[in-house]
Amino acid sequence: MTNTPIHSLDIRLLRYFAVVAEENNMSRAAQRLFMSQPPLSRHIRQLEERLGVTLFVRHTRGLTLTEEGARVLEIVRPLLALQEKTYAALDKLALANGPLLRIGLTTAFEQGVFTALGTRLRAQVDTLRIARHSSLELVRQVQRGKLDAALVALPLEIGGLSVVPLGWQEPLIAALPAIWPEAESASISLSSLSSRPLFWFKRERNPAFFDYTRQRFQHAGYVPSCIEEPLEHDVLLARIANGDGLSLLPASFAAIQRQGVVFRPLSDNSLRVSAGVVVLPEKQPKLEWLITLLKNQFTAPE
Repeated sequence: MTNTPIHSLDIRLLRYFAVVAEENNMSRAAQRLFMSQPPLSRHIRQLEERLGVTLFVRHTRGLTLTEEGARVLEIVRPLLALQEKTYAALDKLALANGPLLRIGLTTAFEQGVFTALGTRLRAQVDTLRIARHSSLELVRQVQRGKLDAALVALPLEIGGLSVVPLGWQEPLIAALPAIWPEAESASISLSSLSSRPLFWFKRERNPAFFDYTRQRFQHAGYVPSCIEEPLEHDVLLARIANGDGLSLLPASFAAIQRQGVVFRPLSDNSLRVSAGVVVLPEKQPKLEWLITLLKNQFTAPE
């Protein structure tokens, strides 16, 4: 146990702990929190060190709460519930004092493409709340009413929401280690990369997009050797720079300057990511102004 006062504890550690306790599995909890497993494990160990207790018993099938862990969970749940209640009350207050918009922006695209959008939205509403997550997590938050709308990457399972496709499309490009011979080519065919490891996501993270890309891979004669993709883009690019594998990313990521990584267009496939806005069907009429703004903001790149 450290000497740092408990009141300085980051509340995110408590939320991470609660999710791990609910899942009893570090991998599932990491997927739910949209982070990779190693940093989540470090956060849990950090919390154990701060509290001076063992929260979980680790075994081959997952995790089991210890008696101390169950007690900690009992203590923190009211605090986490109060946090949610506080945020909801603040949203209500902001709405009473002026127009409030809670919008999600997908991390599937490089975030620089949304800079101008944020400026336009702030000119339209008194209070703007922006959440940045994976498209699948944004869908969940719209479904739960935590977001009014979300700009997501398609194809995507939308679970009863209304989706309006926008005019924005990006081709997937190859992010390669600069040390590979393929990095010298102006463009690359997918089939020529079959012998190289590909950082790719598990199907449960986005079934619709996974199936879409698999069909395109088969059509291109591409048989990748897949390794698990890190959830954080900075970690992914670091591993590519190290020569561990390649990835396929929307073209906007080429704006990122990362030593040891080069981006090359693909010569023989039609892999594309499209943008769309999702809303609850009952909220769509009141958000037509937003949908129109997004359609005007995003047009298909030349």
